[in-house]
Amino acid sequence: MAQQISPPRGMRDFLPADKRRRERVLGTIRAIYRAHGFDEIETPVVEDAARLHSGLGGDNEKLSFGVLRRGIGADDLAEAAAAADPQLLCDLGLRFDLTVPLARFYASHRAELPTVFRAVQIAPVWRAERPQKGRYRQFVQCDVDILGEPGELAEIELLTAGSAALAALGLHDCVIRINDRRLLTAVLAACGFAPGDQAQALISIDKLDKIGPAGVVAELAETAPGPAGHLAEVLAAWAPQLEGGIVAEREAMLAALPESVRDAEGVPDAVASIDVIAAAVRAGGGTIGIVYDPTLVRGMGYYTGTIFEVAHPQSGSSVGGGGRYDGMIGRFLGQDVPACGFSIGFERIVDLARLDDAAGARDVALLADKRLPAADLVRVKAAVLATGGHDRVRVERKPKNLRGLLASLETQGFSHVAHVRDEHVADPASLRFEPLGAPE
Repeated sequence: MAQQISPPRGMRDFLPADKRRRERVLGTIRAIYRAHGFDEIETPVVEDAARLHSGLGGDNEKLSFGVLRRGIGADDLAEAAAAADPQLLCDLGLRFDLTVPLARFYASHRAELPTVFRAVQIAPVWRAERPQKGRYRQFVQCDVDILGEPGELAEIELLTAGSAALAALGLHDCVIRINDRRLLTAVLAACGFAPGDQAQALISIDKLDKIGPAGVVAELAETAPGPAGHLAEVLAAWAPQLEGGIVAEREAMLAALPESVRDAEGVPDAVASIDVIAAAVRAGGGTIGIVYDPTLVRGMGYYTGTIFEVAHPQSGSSVGGGGRYDGMIGRFLGQDVPACGFSIGFERIVDLARLDDAAGARDVALLADKRLPAADLVRVKAAVLATGGHDRVRVERKPKNLRGLLASLETQGFSHVAHVRDEHVADPASLRFEPLGAPE
């Protein structure tokens, strides 16, 4: 019995039709980002293990794939086991996102880049996830980042470009949820969480949509029972407001915050910043809405200010997100550089995207009798390609079951066929192209 051969768990093969769709979606995203002034870069799929495990990637660091050092021996294995440190065995690792590589890239090439650098990265990343629906071990990220811009212009440009890309894919029902880490920190401090407990509190709040307010409070009550009780009151007050959506405008945001934090350090500036960003995004004329979500956390530990996620009614998870991470590049460069990024969850939107048929696409198949010499067919194909009027040209020998071949070509995206006969070898210009399915 033949053995079934499948890709590694959490990784996939893509048939030609799937690959074409993915490339069309990627091409749409690239074209929008290029039109908005972003430049595409490329970084290696591996980075130094120490860099990947420097504390910048949050929980994703635990999911990174390591690459064994060359020349590993038994003594090395024993040392790593005794120290319980797998990094002693790995000097490289597969990137688990595109942000850490971008920070390293900028630190390496800053002198060659503009003062404000607008970058596009579209590439696969790898995480040792537990495979399940919508979660893969290899997947594509579509990132845009602005480095060197300290003001709201960065967030506005990113959200405007990201909204335009989603709209170009037909995803007009998306909603941007926006928050600021400074507001979260102020609320936690007002609830009584010590600075050292706030990171864990954020991790728990980030699970709110999965475990609910009671689950969040239960998690935190073990280490901070008093503050957890105060947080429960805040979450209860937010719940009805979140159902209807909190308008991302100054007065509405301040009203949603506990009165004790409205004048706390950083809060007025954060609220004013969100107000400016949301107003600009709305003024951009896009079809994607924007609301304030005081419970939005974003799990990555490197965010320092504004954070945002994009929701779509047909997706159980966010289809995009990002935020400001002003402290990351300084870890590599020695001085902080303002930075903000936005990522589209490609694997989540590729099936949701509503794409029109490729306008004017001319994928043609040349159908030839088996008796025609191969050299003649290649010359006819070269002549058709030379006209420049076709996107794809393929030669197919006519089988007995022509109907089956035509159905297969249509499935593969071909739009027209031409039947090649002797006279066409001498005069390829006399070929007559017919819409696929037309009678010979």
